[in-house]
Amino acid sequence: MIVEIKVPSVGESITEAVLAQWYKNDGDVVKKDEPLFVIETDKVTLEVVAEADGVLSISVAEGETVAIGAVVGTLDTKAAAKTAEPSEVPKISEAEKPEVELVEQEAPEEPQPAIEAEPSTVAEKPGLAVPEPMPVSEPTVKPSELIKQFAPSVRRLVAEKNVDVSQIVGTGPGGRITKGDVLLYVESGQTQASVGAPTPVAAPEEMQKATAMQPAAKMQAEELITRKPMTPIRRRIAERLLESKQNTAMLTTFNEIDMSRVMDIRKQYKQGFKEKYGVNLGIMSFFIKASIEALKEFPQINAFIDGKDIIEHHYYHIGVAVGSERGLVVPVIRHADKLSFAELELAIVDYLKKINKNRLVLADLEGGTFTISNGGVYGSLLSTPILNMPQSGILGMHKIEKRPVVIEDEIVIHPMMYVALSYDHRIVDGREAVTFLKRIKECVENPERIMMEI
Repeated sequence: MIVEIKVPSVGESITEAVLAQWYKNDGDVVKKDEPLFVIETDKVTLEVVAEADGVLSISVAEGETVAIGAVVGTLDTKAAAKTAEPSEVPKISEAEKPEVELVEQEAPEEPQPAIEAEPSTVAEKPGLAVPEPMPVSEPTVKPSELIKQFAPSVRRLVAEKNVDVSQIVGTGPGGRITKGDVLLYVESGQTQASVGAPTPVAAPEEMQKATAMQPAAKMQAEELITRKPMTPIRRRIAERLLESKQNTAMLTTFNEIDMSRVMDIRKQYKQGFKEKYGVNLGIMSFFIKASIEALKEFPQINAFIDGKDIIEHHYYHIGVAVGSERGLVVPVIRHADKLSFAELELAIVDYLKKINKNRLVLADLEGGTFTISNGGVYGSLLSTPILNMPQSGILGMHKIEKRPVVIEDEIVIHPMMYVALSYDHRIVDGREAVTFLKRIKECVENPERIMMEI
Protein backbone atom coordinates (compact mmCIF):
# COMPACT_ATOMS: atom_id res chain seq x y z
CA MET A 1 0.00 0.00 0.00
CA ILE A 2 1.30 3.44 -0.95
CA VAL A 3 0.59 6.32 1.45
CA GLU A 4 1.03 9.84 0.06
CA ILE A 5 2.88 12.43 2.14
CA LYS A 6 1.23 15.82 1.73
CA VAL A 7 2.02 19.34 2.94
CA PRO A 8 -0.53 20.04 5.70
CA SER A 9 -2.61 23.19 5.98
CA VAL A 10 -1.32 25.69 8.55
CA GLY A 11 -3.92 28.44 8.13
CA GLU A 12 -6.49 29.82 5.71
CA SER A 13 -4.23 32.63 4.49
CA ILE A 14 -1.24 30.35 3.75
CA THR A 15 -1.16 28.82 0.26
CA GLU A 16 2.47 27.67 -0.01
CA ALA A 17 5.47 26.74 2.11
CA VAL A 18 9.16 25.94 1.79
CA LEU A 19 10.26 22.35 2.46
CA ALA A 20 13.11 23.39 4.74
CA GLN A 21 14.63 20.04 5.73
CA TRP A 22 14.17 16.29 5.36
CA TYR A 23 15.00 14.34 8.51
CA LYS A 24 15.16 11.08 6.52
CA ASN A 25 16.81 9.99 3.27
CA ASP A 26 15.18 8.47 0.22
CA GLY A 27 14.71 4.73 0.82
CA ASP A 28 14.83 4.91 4.61
CA VAL A 29 12.45 2.80 6.68
CA VAL A 30 10.39 5.06 8.94
CA LYS A 31 7.99 4.39 11.78
CA LYS A 32 4.56 5.91 12.39
CA ASP A 33 4.66 9.34 14.11
CA GLU A 34 8.40 9.64 13.37
CA PRO A 35 9.35 13.18 12.15
CA LEU A 36 9.85 13.27 8.38
CA PHE A 37 10.44 16.88 7.36
CA VAL A 38 9.98 20.54 8.32
CA ILE A 39 8.07 23.16 6.36
CA GLU A 40 8.43 26.91 6.75
CA THR A 41 5.98 29.66 5.93
CA ASP A 42 6.30 33.37 6.49
CA LYS A 43 4.69 32.90 9.91
CA VAL A 44 5.31 29.41 11.29
CA THR A 45 7.64 26.44 11.16
CA LEU A 46 5.92 23.04 11.29
CA GLU A 47 7.26 19.52 11.68
CA VAL A 48 5.42 16.81 9.72
CA VAL A 49 5.39 13.20 10.99
CA ALA A 50 4.81 9.86 9.25
CA GLU A 51 1.21 8.64 9.16
CA ALA A 52 2.27 4.95 8.96
CA ASP A 53 5.25 2.60 8.92
CA GLY A 54 6.84 2.40 5.47
CA VAL A 55 9.77 2.89 3.14
CA LEU A 56 10.19 6.56 2.26
CA SER A 57 10.30 7.78 -1.33
CA ILE A 58 11.11 11.51 -1.67
CA SER A 59 9.76 13.44 -4.65
CA VAL A 60 10.46 17.03 -3.59
CA ALA A 61 13.95 18.14 -2.54
CA GLU A 62 14.89 20.43 0.34
CA GLY A 63 14.59 24.14 -0.30
CA GLU A 64 11.74 23.90 -2.84
CA THR A 65 8.54 25.90 -2.50
CA VAL A 66 5.46 23.68 -2.52
CA ALA A 67 1.72 24.35 -2.44
CA ILE A 68 -0.36 23.42 0.59
CA GLY A 69 -1.72 19.92 -0.02
CA ALA A 70 1.03 19.01 -2.51
CA VAL A 71 2.50 15.49 -2.43
CA VAL A 72 6.20 15.59 -1.48
CA GLY A 73 6.78 11.85 -1.11
CA THR A 74 5.25 8.45 -0.42
CA LEU A 75 5.46 5.64 2.12
CA ASP A 76 5.43 2.04 0.88
CA THR A 77 3.95 0.06 3.77
CA LYS A 78 4.36 -3.35 2.06
CA ALA A 79 8.05 -2.73 1.38
CA ALA A 80 8.55 -1.86 5.04
CA ALA A 81 7.05 -5.21 6.06
CA LYS A 82 9.34 -7.07 3.64
CA THR A 83 12.49 -5.32 4.85
CA ALA A 84 11.61 -6.23 8.43
CA GLU A 85 11.57 -10.00 7.70
CA PRO A 86 15.30 -10.60 6.81
CA SER A 87 16.31 -8.93 10.07
CA GLU A 88 15.12 -12.03 11.89
CA VAL A 89 17.37 -14.46 9.92
CA PRO A 90 20.59 -13.87 11.89
CA LYS A 91 18.73 -14.78 15.09
CA ILE A 92 17.78 -18.23 13.66
CA SER A 93 21.29 -19.15 12.46
CA GLU A 94 22.98 -18.81 15.83
CA ALA A 95 24.59 -22.25 15.39
CA GLU A 96 26.78 -20.85 12.63
CA LYS A 97 28.23 -18.10 14.80
CA PRO A 98 31.30 -20.09 16.07
CA GLU A 99 32.34 -20.87 12.45
CA VAL A 100 32.07 -17.21 11.47
CA GLU A 101 34.10 -16.15 14.47
CA LEU A 102 36.87 -18.66 13.65
CA VAL A 103 37.11 -17.32 10.10
CA GLU A 104 37.36 -13.76 11.40
CA GLN A 105 40.19 -14.72 13.75
CA GLU A 106 42.18 -16.47 11.02
CA ALA A 107 41.61 -13.77 8.38
CA PRO A 108 44.54 -11.49 9.35
CA GLU A 109 47.09 -14.33 8.86
CA GLU A 110 46.20 -15.18 5.21
CA PRO A 111 46.86 -11.86 3.44
CA GLN A 112 50.07 -11.20 5.44
CA PRO A 113 52.49 -12.58 2.78
CA ALA A 114 50.89 -10.36 0.14
CA ILE A 115 51.65 -7.31 2.27
CA GLU A 116 55.29 -8.29 2.67
CA ALA A 117 55.66 -8.97 -1.06
CA GLU A 118 54.26 -5.57 -2.02
CA PRO A 119 55.76 -2.76 0.09
CA SER A 120 54.14 -0.12 -2.12
CA THR A 121 50.71 -1.30 -0.97
CA VAL A 122 51.68 -0.65 2.65
CA ALA A 123 52.86 2.81 1.77
CA GLU A 124 49.55 3.56 0.12
CA LYS A 125 47.45 2.19 3.01
CA PRO A 126 49.41 2.83 6.20
CA GLY A 127 46.28 2.92 8.36
CA LEU A 128 44.93 -0.53 7.48
CA ALA A 129 45.17 -3.08 10.29
CA VAL A 130 43.79 -5.99 8.19
CA PRO A 131 44.31 -5.13 4.48
CA GLU A 132 42.59 -7.12 1.78
CA PRO A 133 43.63 -7.65 -1.85
CA MET A 134 40.62 -5.87 -3.38
CA PRO A 135 41.02 -2.33 -1.94
CA VAL A 136 44.69 -2.11 -3.05
CA SER A 137 43.83 -0.37 -6.32
CA GLU A 138 41.36 2.14 -4.80
CA PRO A 139 43.83 4.99 -4.12
CA THR A 140 44.90 5.03 -7.80
CA VAL A 141 41.34 4.78 -9.16
CA LYS A 142 39.32 7.14 -7.00
CA PRO A 143 41.48 10.29 -7.42
CA SER A 144 41.45 9.87 -11.20
CA GLU A 145 37.68 9.61 -11.17
CA LEU A 146 37.46 12.73 -9.06
CA ILE A 147 39.86 14.67 -11.29
CA LYS A 148 37.64 14.07 -14.34
CA GLN A 149 34.91 16.07 -12.59
CA PHE A 150 37.12 19.14 -12.04
CA ALA A 151 37.24 22.27 -14.14
CA PRO A 152 40.17 22.40 -16.65
CA SER A 153 42.02 25.01 -14.57
CA VAL A 154 41.72 22.82 -11.47
CA ARG A 155 42.96 19.73 -13.35
CA ARG A 156 46.00 21.64 -14.62
CA LEU A 157 46.83 22.88 -11.12
CA VAL A 158 46.42 19.39 -9.61
CA ALA A 159 48.77 17.93 -12.24
CA GLU A 160 51.26 20.76 -11.83
CA LYS A 161 51.40 20.49 -8.03
CA ASN A 162 51.07 16.68 -8.01
CA VAL A 163 48.34 16.94 -5.34
CA ASP A 164 46.49 14.04 -3.72
CA VAL A 165 42.94 15.30 -4.25
CA SER A 166 41.47 12.84 -1.76
CA GLN A 167 43.05 14.93 1.01
CA ILE A 168 41.33 18.19 -0.05
CA VAL A 169 37.98 19.35 1.33
CA GLY A 170 35.94 21.12 -1.35
CA THR A 171 34.13 24.39 -0.65
CA GLY A 172 32.40 24.75 -4.01
CA PRO A 173 28.78 23.89 -4.84
CA GLY A 174 27.96 20.35 -3.75
CA GLY A 175 31.35 20.02 -2.06
CA ARG A 176 33.22 20.36 -5.38
CA ILE A 177 36.94 21.19 -5.18
CA THR A 178 37.80 24.63 -6.55
CA LYS A 179 41.06 26.17 -7.67
CA GLY A 180 41.20 28.12 -4.41
CA ASP A 181 40.89 24.88 -2.41
CA VAL A 182 43.88 23.40 -4.22
CA LEU A 183 45.99 26.54 -3.77
CA LEU A 184 45.12 26.71 -0.09
CA TYR A 185 46.03 23.03 0.36
CA VAL A 186 49.37 23.54 -1.44
CA GLU A 187 50.15 26.61 0.65
CA SER A 188 49.48 24.68 3.88
CA GLY A 189 52.45 22.44 3.07
CA GLN A 190 50.44 19.19 3.19
CA THR A 191 51.01 18.23 -0.44
CA GLN A 192 51.69 14.53 -0.95
CA ALA A 193 53.04 13.15 -4.20
CA SER A 194 51.46 10.04 -5.70
CA VAL A 195 53.26 6.82 -4.78
CA GLY A 196 55.79 5.74 -7.40
CA ALA A 197 55.24 8.84 -9.58
CA PRO A 198 58.21 11.11 -10.34
CA THR A 199 58.01 14.63 -8.98
CA PRO A 200 58.01 17.05 -11.91
CA VAL A 201 60.58 19.83 -11.81
CA ALA A 202 58.87 23.16 -12.48
CA ALA A 203 60.40 25.57 -14.92
CA PRO A 204 61.63 28.93 -13.55
CA GLU A 205 58.69 30.75 -15.17
CA GLU A 206 56.17 28.33 -13.63
CA MET A 207 57.80 28.70 -10.21
CA GLN A 208 57.47 32.49 -10.49
CA LYS A 209 53.76 32.14 -11.38
CA ALA A 210 53.13 29.82 -8.43
CA THR A 211 54.92 32.21 -6.08
CA ALA A 212 52.89 35.14 -7.40
CA MET A 213 49.64 33.23 -6.89
CA GLN A 214 50.25 32.44 -3.22
CA PRO A 215 49.20 35.88 -1.86
CA ALA A 216 46.09 35.72 -4.05
CA ALA A 217 45.22 32.30 -2.64
CA LYS A 218 45.62 33.58 0.91
CA MET A 219 43.41 36.59 0.13
CA GLN A 220 40.82 34.32 -1.47
CA ALA A 221 40.71 32.14 1.64
CA GLU A 222 40.18 35.20 3.82
CA GLU A 223 37.38 36.57 1.60
CA LEU A 224 35.21 33.45 1.27
CA ILE A 225 31.48 34.12 1.47
CA THR A 226 28.34 32.02 1.74
CA ARG A 227 25.20 33.06 -0.13
CA LYS A 228 21.91 31.48 0.84
CA PRO A 229 18.28 32.50 0.36
CA MET A 230 16.35 34.05 3.25
CA THR A 231 13.84 31.70 4.81
CA PRO A 232 10.16 32.70 4.60
CA ILE A 233 10.13 33.47 8.32
CA ARG A 234 13.23 35.66 8.07
CA ARG A 235 11.78 37.51 5.05
CA ARG A 236 8.54 38.09 6.95
CA ILE A 237 10.40 39.34 10.04
CA ALA A 238 12.38 41.77 7.88
CA GLU A 239 9.23 43.04 6.16
CA ARG A 240 7.32 43.48 9.42
CA LEU A 241 10.13 45.30 11.20
CA LEU A 242 10.71 47.62 8.26
CA GLU A 243 6.97 48.25 8.02
CA SER A 244 6.86 49.07 11.71
CA LYS A 245 9.70 51.58 11.44
CA GLN A 246 8.21 53.26 8.36
CA ASN A 247 4.52 53.35 9.33
CA THR A 248 4.52 54.20 13.04
CA ALA A 249 5.69 57.16 15.09
CA MET A 250 7.68 54.91 17.41
CA LEU A 251 9.25 56.31 20.56
CA THR A 252 10.85 54.57 23.56
CA THR A 253 10.90 55.45 27.24
CA PHE A 254 13.09 53.76 29.87
CA ASN A 255 13.05 53.02 33.57
CA GLU A 256 14.72 50.63 36.02
CA ILE A 257 13.17 48.13 38.41
CA ASP A 258 14.44 46.81 41.73
CA MET A 259 14.00 43.02 41.45
CA SER A 260 14.72 42.29 45.14
CA ARG A 261 11.15 41.43 46.19
CA VAL A 262 10.48 39.25 43.14
CA MET A 263 13.71 37.31 43.67
CA ASP A 264 12.96 36.90 47.39
CA ILE A 265 9.46 35.57 46.65
CA ARG A 266 10.75 33.19 43.99
CA LYS A 267 13.37 31.89 46.41
CA GLN A 268 10.85 31.52 49.23
CA TYR A 269 8.13 29.73 47.23
CA LYS A 270 10.24 28.03 44.55
CA GLN A 271 10.06 24.50 45.94
CA GLY A 272 6.38 24.59 46.94
CA PHE A 273 5.33 26.14 43.63
CA LYS A 274 7.19 23.47 41.65
CA GLU A 275 5.73 20.62 43.71
CA LYS A 276 2.18 21.93 43.41
CA TYR A 277 2.09 23.00 39.76
CA GLY A 278 4.95 21.04 38.16
CA VAL A 279 6.58 24.15 36.72
CA ASN A 280 9.11 26.71 37.94
CA LEU A 281 8.00 30.15 39.10
CA GLY A 282 9.63 32.42 36.54
CA ILE A 283 10.05 36.17 36.15
CA MET A 284 7.90 36.49 33.02
CA SER A 285 4.63 35.80 34.87
CA PHE A 286 5.30 38.78 37.18
CA PHE A 287 5.77 41.10 34.20
CA ILE A 288 2.69 39.75 32.41
CA LYS A 289 0.56 40.41 35.51
CA ALA A 290 2.10 43.85 36.00
CA SER A 291 1.56 44.73 32.32
CA ILE A 292 -2.10 43.74 32.49
CA GLU A 293 -2.64 46.00 35.53
CA ALA A 294 -1.01 48.89 33.65
CA LEU A 295 -2.99 48.16 30.44
CA LYS A 296 -6.24 48.37 32.41
CA GLU A 297 -5.30 51.89 33.50
CA PHE A 298 -4.06 52.97 30.04
CA PRO A 299 -6.30 51.24 27.45
CA GLN A 300 -4.83 53.20 24.52
CA ILE A 301 -1.64 51.11 24.83
CA ASN A 302 -3.86 48.03 24.36
CA ALA A 303 -5.45 49.58 21.24
CA PHE A 304 -4.79 49.55 17.46
CA ILE A 305 -5.09 52.22 14.80
CA ASP A 306 -7.27 51.11 11.89
CA GLY A 307 -7.32 53.78 9.21
CA LYS A 308 -8.85 56.82 10.91
CA ASP A 309 -10.28 54.82 13.81
CA ILE A 310 -8.89 53.63 17.13
CA ILE A 311 -9.89 50.10 18.17
CA GLU A 312 -9.67 49.54 21.91
CA HIS A 313 -9.52 45.96 23.17
CA HIS A 314 -11.26 44.97 26.37
CA TYR A 315 -9.34 41.71 26.56
CA TYR A 316 -5.65 41.05 27.08
CA HIS A 317 -3.88 38.72 24.64
CA ILE A 318 -0.22 39.00 25.62
CA GLY A 319 2.44 38.00 23.10
CA VAL A 320 5.75 36.65 24.46
CA ALA A 321 8.64 37.06 22.01
CA VAL A 322 10.80 33.93 21.79
CA GLY A 323 13.99 33.57 19.77
CA SER A 324 14.31 30.25 17.92
CA GLU A 325 16.86 28.77 15.52
CA ARG A 326 14.77 29.79 12.53
CA GLY A 327 13.84 33.28 13.73
CA LEU A 328 11.82 35.28 16.24
CA VAL A 329 8.28 34.09 16.95
CA VAL A 330 5.66 35.66 19.23
CA PRO A 331 3.16 33.10 20.55
CA VAL A 332 0.12 34.68 22.19
CA ILE A 333 -1.25 33.87 25.65
CA ARG A 334 -4.97 34.55 25.27
CA HIS A 335 -7.02 36.15 28.06
CA ALA A 336 -3.91 36.35 30.19
CA ASP A 337 -5.80 38.48 32.74
CA LYS A 338 -7.88 35.42 33.67
CA LEU A 339 -4.89 33.14 34.26
CA SER A 340 -3.01 32.52 37.49
CA PHE A 341 0.77 32.68 37.85
CA ALA A 342 0.96 28.90 37.46
CA GLU A 343 -1.23 28.92 34.34
CA LEU A 344 0.89 31.64 32.77
CA GLU A 345 4.10 29.71 33.44
CA LEU A 346 2.56 26.50 32.07
CA ALA A 347 1.43 28.33 28.92
CA ILE A 348 4.96 29.64 28.35
CA VAL A 349 6.49 26.18 28.85
CA ASP A 350 3.97 24.64 26.43
CA TYR A 351 4.87 27.18 23.75
CA LEU A 352 8.59 26.54 24.26
CA LYS A 353 8.00 22.82 23.74
CA LYS A 354 6.02 23.53 20.56
CA ILE A 355 8.78 25.78 19.23
CA ASN A 356 11.49 23.21 19.94
CA LYS A 357 9.43 20.51 18.19
CA ASN A 358 8.35 22.80 15.31
CA ARG A 359 4.69 22.33 16.23
CA LEU A 360 3.53 25.96 16.39
CA VAL A 361 0.46 26.67 14.28
CA LEU A 362 -0.77 29.97 12.90
CA ALA A 363 -3.48 30.27 15.55
CA ASP A 364 -0.76 30.37 18.24
CA LEU A 365 0.64 33.60 16.78
CA GLU A 366 -2.47 35.60 15.96
CA GLY A 367 -4.52 38.12 17.91
CA GLY A 368 -1.97 39.62 20.31
CA THR A 369 -2.76 43.06 21.76
CA PHE A 370 0.52 43.73 23.63
CA THR A 371 3.98 42.13 23.48
CA ILE A 372 6.72 41.46 26.03
CA SER A 373 10.28 40.71 24.91
CA ASN A 374 12.99 39.50 27.31
CA GLY A 375 16.39 40.30 25.86
CA GLY A 376 17.93 39.74 29.27
CA VAL A 377 18.13 35.99 28.68
CA TYR A 378 20.78 36.75 26.04
CA GLY A 379 22.64 39.23 28.26
CA SER A 380 21.18 42.47 26.88
CA LEU A 381 21.55 45.35 29.35
CA LEU A 382 19.49 47.92 27.43
CA SER A 383 17.74 47.97 24.04
CA THR A 384 14.93 49.58 22.07
CA PRO A 385 12.31 46.98 21.07
CA ILE A 386 10.45 47.52 17.79
CA LEU A 387 6.65 47.52 17.75
CA ASN A 388 4.87 44.34 16.70
CA MET A 389 2.32 45.87 14.31
CA PRO A 390 -0.51 46.69 14.55
CA GLN A 391 0.06 46.80 18.32
CA SER A 392 0.75 50.14 19.97
CA GLY A 393 3.16 49.02 22.69
CA ILE A 394 5.92 46.54 23.46
CA LEU A 395 7.77 46.06 26.75
CA GLY A 396 11.47 45.18 26.70
CA MET A 397 12.97 43.35 29.70
CA HIS A 398 16.72 43.15 30.21
CA LYS A 399 19.48 41.54 32.22
CA ILE A 400 19.25 41.60 36.03
CA GLU A 401 22.47 43.10 37.34
CA LYS A 402 23.56 44.04 40.84
CA ARG A 403 24.14 47.79 41.05
CA PRO A 404 24.61 50.39 43.78
CA VAL A 405 21.37 52.28 44.43
CA VAL A 406 20.35 54.91 46.98
CA ILE A 407 17.59 53.80 49.37
CA GLU A 408 16.69 56.08 52.31
CA ASP A 409 19.89 58.08 51.81
CA GLU A 410 22.06 54.96 51.93
CA ILE A 411 23.98 53.31 49.11
CA VAL A 412 23.09 49.61 48.90
CA ILE A 413 23.60 46.84 46.34
CA HIS A 414 20.36 45.59 44.77
CA PRO A 415 19.51 43.44 41.72
CA MET A 416 18.30 45.94 39.13
CA MET A 417 16.77 45.61 35.68
CA TYR A 418 16.42 48.25 32.97
CA VAL A 419 13.06 48.14 31.18
CA ALA A 420 12.00 49.86 27.96
CA LEU A 421 8.58 50.66 26.55
CA SER A 422 8.34 51.37 22.83
CA TYR A 423 5.01 52.90 21.84
CA ASP A 424 3.23 54.41 18.86
CA HIS A 425 3.21 58.15 19.48
CA ARG A 426 0.26 58.56 17.12
CA ILE A 427 -2.06 57.02 19.70
CA VAL A 428 -0.05 57.14 22.95
CA ASP A 429 1.24 60.37 24.45
CA GLY A 430 4.48 60.59 26.40
CA ARG A 431 2.67 61.17 29.69
CA GLU A 432 0.68 57.91 29.35
CA ALA A 433 3.75 55.94 28.24
CA VAL A 434 5.93 57.13 31.12
CA THR A 435 3.16 56.58 33.68
CA PHE A 436 2.41 53.14 32.20
CA LEU A 437 6.02 52.02 32.64
CA LYS A 438 6.12 53.52 36.12
CA ARG A 439 3.01 51.50 37.00
CA ILE A 440 4.75 48.28 35.86
CA LYS A 441 7.72 49.23 38.02
CA GLU A 442 5.46 49.66 41.08
CA CYS A 443 3.75 46.31 40.54
CA VAL A 444 6.98 44.36 40.10
CA GLU A 445 8.72 46.03 43.04
CA ASN A 446 5.65 45.34 45.21
CA PRO A 447 4.29 42.05 43.82
CA GLU A 448 1.77 41.77 46.66
CA ARG A 449 -0.30 44.24 44.64
CA ILE A 450 -0.84 41.71 41.90
CA MET A 451 -1.94 39.00 44.35
CA MET A 452 0.41 36.07 44.32
CA GLU A 453 -1.58 32.84 43.95
CA ILE A 454 0.61 30.19 45.53
